[in-house]
Amino acid sequence: MSAALSILATTAVVYASIVGVAFAGQRRMIYHPARRRPDLAAVPDTRWAEVSLGTGDGLDLLAWHAPATRAGAPVVIYFHGNAGSIQGRAAKLAPYLDAGLGALLVEYRGFASNPGRPTEAGLHADGRAALAWLAGRGVGADRAVLYGESLGTGVAAALAAEAPVRALVLEAPFTSLPAVGARAYPWLPVALLSRDRFDVLARVRAVRCPLLVIHGEADRIVPPAMGRAVLAAAAGAARGLFLPGLSHEDVIQAGAAGAVLDWLSAPGAAATAPRAPGAPPPRSGP
Repeated sequence: MSAALSILATTAVVYASIVGVAFAGQRRMIYHPARRRPDLAAVPDTRWAEVSLGTGDGLDLLAWHAPATRAGAPVVIYFHGNAGSIQGRAAKLAPYLDAGLGALLVEYRGFASNPGRPTEAGLHADGRAALAWLAGRGVGADRAVLYGESLGTGVAAALAAEAPVRALVLEAPFTSLPAVGARAYPWLPVALLSRDRFDVLARVRAVRCPLLVIHGEADRIVPPAMGRAVLAAAAGAARGLFLPGLSHEDVIQAGAAGAVLDWLSAPGAAATAPRAPGAPPPRSGP
């Protein structure tokens, strides 16, 4: 064997080994769960209570629930991103609770002391358990507002494609998980390796409820072009809120919750475009 062929063969073996390691460890690269159980006592907002969601495959998952204080008000079911836990998201739901809406913070399997291991199919089962838990307490899908953040957009979009929910909010949605992975690892055959795909683009084509897409224009983790592609693929009524200067994690802190509430209060939850944070209210006269 010539030196060139030997180098080529060695390179191929090394690359194949790297691909094998990436394939075997891909879920450790995707999911970054907090290990500690969320501490309700550490959250100043006393409206939350711990509840347990029973999944179809026999798991009991910790979640936090705050009931609606307005009769018949929507309930926001929140699916967080790929890191941390529900404890770090409770403050993001405060504006909705202040407006009289209810909220359910869903903690995934394998996250924050919950049993099981996170997978795409598993997280979808966790979402179905949240809807079933609310239904058992008289809150039907027609009052459910599914809110997905980053990775959670894959869960929320899949559920909205299955159930006739009231509305769907996607914060920093990607088109699919392999598309995000290919940006981070362009030298790997991510599309061939991916077990968990979270194909948001395909799911929104089957969604019939009103859809709101929120994305920071300065997002370097999930580019806003992906949010625009998701918005363009929507089959039903859809609106986009693309916020200049905001990155992947500072959309809600910048006051986007007010825009979401404006949108939800419009007839059909999508009759008017949401108002950007800080923008003046629409004029009622000429």
